Amino acid sequence: MARPSNRTAILEAAIRVAQRDGISGLTLEATAEEAGLTRGGITYHFPSRDSLNLAIQEYLAAEWEASLEAIAGKSAAECTPTERLVAYTRASAESVQRAHLILLLESAADPAHEAPWIDVDSRWVPSVEDARTDSRAFELFVARLLADGLWSFESITGERLGDDLRTRLVEHMVGLLERGRES
Repeated sequence: MARPSNRTAILEAAIRVAQRDGISGLTLEATAEEAGLTRGGITYHFPSRDSLNLAIQEYLAAEWEASLEAIAGKSAAECTPTERLVAYTRASAESVQRAHLILLLESAADPAHEAPWIDVDSRWVPSVEDARTDSRAFELFVARLLADGLWSFESITGERLGDDLRTRLVEHMVGLLERGRES
């Protein structure tokens, strides 16, 4: 198995710091310590906390899109709108780590940090504007909101769904999507 690059190792260390210490604990120093590097080793790749935060958003958004593509078995451009939402729903069945959720929420405070997520969303889910003007896009948008709720539920509530209930919920949501495609 190939060793991750220092950049990737740093990003993964930063995510562990955010998981353990929250967003306020995510500093260059804490990340360097977690990664087993010096502060200089971190600043070579990320000269500021902001550049580290942006790289984390890009990394997580790329991981999310890779997951969507793996589930769909193809790129967003090759999928129908329903296939994209089925992949999104199935990917949302994965329980989110607290760090991913707080980092994602943090991204909304800065347009540059939010951009990687908007870019991925633009390929996989209908826009708010599409949902306003197109009835099928509206149905798909509702499915997206359900999937987002499934993805974040355990982190927000602390309750565990368990594999059996999670599977039933996903299959129910996918069934609704596929029945909607037929109508």
